[in-house]
Amino acid sequence: MWSAAGILRTRISHPPDRMTYGPSLWAHILRDQLQVSEEEFWHCVRDGVLPDRGRPQAPAEALPADLVHLLIHRVGLTDAEVAGMSKDQALARLQRYWTEGSQSDREAGQR
Repeated sequence: MWSAAGILRTRISHPPDRMTYGPSLWAHILRDQLQVSEEEFWHCVRDGVLPDRGRPQAPAEALPADLVHLLIHRVGLTDAEVAGMSKDQALARLQRYWTEGSQSDREAGQR
């Protein structure tokens, strides 16, 4: 399990006298060493779902850097406008720019 400091581990892997863990020792290991609730621990063990350690979630569909660069520097969109777009919206906007030109291109042709 990861934390901001790295991998979290227990200090002992089994009781020294080979008896089972008592509830208080188990709770201590989960809370203080692994920093998870019992529910989070078993969800991780059984289902492979890592506990939330406060890391930012990766975007489900990040825009390719080249696409972002074109939208900002060629099309003239703001960072905030691009950040709010899905990949499909960003591609459609770039295609519209290529087929219709920018607003400034149309205005220049009217003069």
